[in-house]
Amino acid sequence: MFEWKSWLGLPVAVAIALLAVVIVVGVISLIVRAIARLRPGAYATLAPLRQRLRVLIALLAVWVAVAATIPIVEENILNIINYAFRGAVIAAGGWLLVAVMNLLFGRAVARYPLDVPDNRVARRVRTQVQVLRRVLTAVIAIVTIGAILLTLPGAQALGASVLASAGLVGVVAGIAAQSALANVFAGMQLAFSDAIRVDDVVIADGEWGRIEEITLTYVVLNIWDQRRLVLPSTYFTSTPFQNWTRNATELLGVVVFDLDWRVNVDQMRVQLKKVLAETELWDGRTANVQVVDSTGGFVRVRIVASAADSGAQWDLQTHVREEMVSWLQTKNPAALPRTRVLMVENEARSRGKAAAEPQDRGLFSGSAEADARRQEFTGAITVQANTPDNTPDNTTDNAPDNAPEGAADHPPKKD
Repeated sequence: MFEWKSWLGLPVAVAIALLAVVIVVGVISLIVRAIARLRPGAYATLAPLRQRLRVLIALLAVWVAVAATIPIVEENILNIINYAFRGAVIAAGGWLLVAVMNLLFGRAVARYPLDVPDNRVARRVRTQVQVLRRVLTAVIAIVTIGAILLTLPGAQALGASVLASAGLVGVVAGIAAQSALANVFAGMQLAFSDAIRVDDVVIADGEWGRIEEITLTYVVLNIWDQRRLVLPSTYFTSTPFQNWTRNATELLGVVVFDLDWRVNVDQMRVQLKKVLAETELWDGRTANVQVVDSTGGFVRVRIVASAADSGAQWDLQTHVREEMVSWLQTKNPAALPRTRVLMVENEARSRGKAAAEPQDRGLFSGSAEADARRQEFTGAITVQANTPDNTPDNTTDNAPDNAPEGAADHPPKKD
């Protein structure tokens, strides 16, 4: 009679278990394929989930076969085998749970495509899903490791000792990881505050680019020249930056010219309309020409034209600038900026000769009126001095000590 609980029965039981796994997986695959026919392409998205499910089922089947047929009677060895299989099954379960989470998030993101004109909602959803996926993956990993440790003997005592020393360790770790924790919270704030989203066009740290990736600790900026700028998450929560696609993708492009005062602005407006009518970069919303400044020998003319997005706006700016420069050179050369030099040598000589002639330029001298004005401010001041018997002293020396020189020569008039 065949003995199952033996070294010979162990491989036979494992082979039977694996065969059963293949049959079960095949049946499940047929059922899933039949259901997936209603939605083409859905079966391909289940590949990671199917692979991890097979691993979990195989581990469970082999564990049951080994536990039922292994001939070892020592309890310690059996416990070690059980602990190993239990830990492997828990790890496979966590791995499978991550696949289920990714599948659900992938299905949710698929409902919001990015290849549409207005994809602001899609970019917000993708940003939030991206951050949530990383957070939940970390949580599942921590819970899985904790579950594995709890299956080991003495894990509760180890946990108690760890908790007892967690106070000091927590303080030290908090000080050491202050910047890292700040970036983690900043990343979560960015994900749910809608300040930036994946594919947003921003200007950060003086660079113009597109948000390529948002993680819990850093943000990757895809710069227009295909460089990558990696910024900490705290940068976007503590430093001002420009988000060109915060509410919409439409933008205004500005082209500025410093031209001569003889420029014909009306002709520039007509030419701008012709240039914009011939290009697909202009979205038809805004076209404007204005003189915004006039200082020195130039007038500053500003052209404003709208475009559907930042890329079209840049190309539209360069196109308008090139076309208007060509038009100014060929059709309106008088408007080109010039630097004028005024020769004033002869005029300076004539002014020098005229200056030698007496001119009534002084306020207190040079004319009768000026002399009279000086006399009013610098002439004698009448002072009446009383004698002890209250009779006026009619002496001519009646000017005060601080009177201007010559004041005594003009006695006061008698009533």
